[in-house]
Amino acid sequence: MATLDRLRVYPVKALDGIDVESSAFTAGGTLAHDREFALSDDEGAVINGKRTAAVHTLETSFDPDSYTLTVETPDGTRRRFDLDAESDRRDAASWFGEYFDCDVTIERDRSLGYVDRRSMGPSVISTATIETVADWFADLSVESVRRRLRANVEIGGVDPFWEDRFVGADAPAFEIDGVRFEGVTPCGRCIVPARDPDSGEETPEFRERFARKRRETFPDWADESAFDHFYSLMTITRVPEADRSGTLRVGDEVTFVE
Repeated sequence: MATLDRLRVYPVKALDGIDVESSAFTAGGTLAHDREFALSDDEGAVINGKRTAAVHTLETSFDPDSYTLTVETPDGTRRRFDLDAESDRRDAASWFGEYFDCDVTIERDRSLGYVDRRSMGPSVISTATIETVADWFADLSVESVRRRLRANVEIGGVDPFWEDRFVGADAPAFEIDGVRFEGVTPCGRCIVPARDPDSGEETPEFRERFARKRRETFPDWADESAFDHFYSLMTITRVPEADRSGTLRVGDEVTFVE
């Protein structure tokens, strides 16, 4: 039986994610707290993993009840900030500015979050897909791959690349306990999956091997014309507005909808 095995949100864009047992939706159709905050420089550009590998060297955690962000640097320095308080957000911005060597502000968007694809919703992948990708690389653990891919919704009890079936011509949808998910587009990957999520060091020939193995294992039942290239993995979905009052819970059953 297909089930919702994991929910992971990323409260501060580009920093570490947190696992949650349940999640509501924002008005814009994203998961609550996902990319709710973003670090930006004095020109308004977001600081993320595409821009700098330095984000990977920070170890962070976030408490969604207290809005406490804990940040630890490689030398063991640890700071805590209440991101619900404007004064603490200013202090955090100053601290991150020193770390990244630029002026930083912390932006907040409760209604949608700072997702890259502004008209879309949660990213979806199967546990079996993550396990398969880990098998492609001798030195990568399943959790390392999970952290590199940074998906929101992880589905268990299904085949590898299960999520590919929801994009392309005549693609079905799926529901999680009555909440409808419609596939919008495969996720073309950037430099981030190629980097070690702790050190930021790039895995040699990651993209080349990934694309080759993806081509070799591409499922017959997926619509290849929906994919621009084989350096793509994970499906970006949309939750219809009518379903955004629902709540997702780990363990919920997943069903197909034609």
